Amino acid sequence: MVPFSKVSFVMILLAGLGVDFVTSIGAVAAAIGNIGPGFGAVGPIYNYAEIPVLGKWLLTWCMLLGRLEIYTVIIFLAPEFWRK
Repeated sequence: MVPFSKVSFVMILLAGLGVDFVTSIGAVAAAIGNIGPGFGAVGPIYNYAEIPVLGKWLLTWCMLLGRLEIYTVIIFLAPEFWRK
């Protein structure tokens, strides 16, 4: 589970970049949960084109943060991990 402080920090950073607060909440929740559409301007009929470039990098970081447990399982199941 991702700590709430990191999530709220990224939401505040996105809001500081000029993204409205509902969109920043929806975008961060969608990125960490890896679900695709969020709320506001990143909803199901919109896309992430309105997010600034730095905001897209922050959301990419959130996507990786949300997938850390998947990477751990993949590494744990990889035969190269057990050969050493």
